[in-house]
Amino acid sequence: MKKVFLLGLLAGLAMLVFGMLFDQGFNWVFPGLMSEYETSGVFRAWTEPLMSLYFISPFIMGIAFAWTWNKTKSLFKGSIWKRALMFSLALFFVTTFPGMFISYASFKVSLLMIASWTLSSFVQEYVGGLVLAKMNK
Repeated sequence: MKKVFLLGLLAGLAMLVFGMLFDQGFNWVFPGLMSEYETSGVFRAWTEPLMSLYFISPFIMGIAFAWTWNKTKSLFKGSIWKRALMFSLALFFVTTFPGMFISYASFKVSLLMIASWTLSSFVQEYVGGLVLAKMNK
């Protein structure tokens, strides 16, 4: 269990870094997206202490993914890249897609924002899957 926990933290770190890089790139390509975060009234300001929890989320996901990977890794065949892709797609369709669907239906945010969250989540899941497929064969 210790190995799963440590790999989960490592996957979480990779997910945090790549997620932040992806988000910065997305905001660079679509500069109006950042103003939606700032003016929609839906999100807390970065200066609020609770926003620090944002940085913990990838580590929680990483640990959950590591546990799930440990239980299901024998189902995924092929190269590390393919195993990570199949694992991340499974997670994506079970967790991210339904969550983004209900987010679009219930939050007053643009489809572009939902698309950025969806793509960012997939990138993070794939990177986490790569770490797990490489480190826990």
